[in-house]
Amino acid sequence: MTSAACQHDPPALAGRRALVTGGASGIGRAIAVALADAGAVVSVLDREIEAAKAVAAQIGGLAVVADLSDLDAIAYLDLDVDIVVNNAGIQHVAPVESFPTDRFSLILRVMLEAPFRIIQGALPHMYERGWGRIINVSSVHGLRASAYKSAYVSAKHGLEGLSKVVALEGGPHGVTSNCINPAYVRTALLEAQVADQAQTHGISESEVLEKIMLAPAAVKRLIEPEEVASLALYLCNDSSDSITGSSFCLDGGWTAH
Repeated sequence: MTSAACQHDPPALAGRRALVTGGASGIGRAIAVALADAGAVVSVLDREIEAAKAVAAQIGGLAVVADLSDLDAIAYLDLDVDIVVNNAGIQHVAPVESFPTDRFSLILRVMLEAPFRIIQGALPHMYERGWGRIINVSSVHGLRASAYKSAYVSAKHGLEGLSKVVALEGGPHGVTSNCINPAYVRTALLEAQVADQAQTHGISESEVLEKIMLAPAAVKRLIEPEEVASLALYLCNDSSDSITGSSFCLDGGWTAH
């Protein structure tokens, strides 16, 4: 095929519909932009409606307001999509003995139960079409633990297991399910952690990045959201048909230990 003919090929995800949770900022926003650039029509789901509207307007997508801690509200979402990106997340840093029980439950609802319900609602549509992509934005904490993050680590470990079960069930129907496992990404969620980490560890905020966040990594820098988005986009392409049930680390060598 000539280069001139290639210029007229449709975008890789033309005709596909995607749902990205937590899509108004950070990793979710970067993934929404990448999928839209590849031709998908993207629903940007976030509890911050104005931010979701801004991203949707930028990419020609749809803004969806939802609080994923309200599990019953998920039943009202339009889950007739080809691609699901479970990205929404929250964090709380505290020792187990003083970790607020209501906060623990909240984090598991948002980061494990909500993805389960979203996947559950989307799979029948994917099965009917014989094609689907589930991308679960997990974390290095889906594979490793850190002190003071009992809820987050528990939720991410659970998401890893859920993703593998969906891979086994979805494979015969043309649906893949994978996790992306970044280390610390330059996002608002990370910035909000710094003060909590400093207080918990008894160090200054300026020391948190060097002594806590980047200490286990060989590559001493934060991950950029666009790096995560590039991997998510690859996992949505037809060339990744046989990649499922896997966890992909973008961790600067953290899990090499």
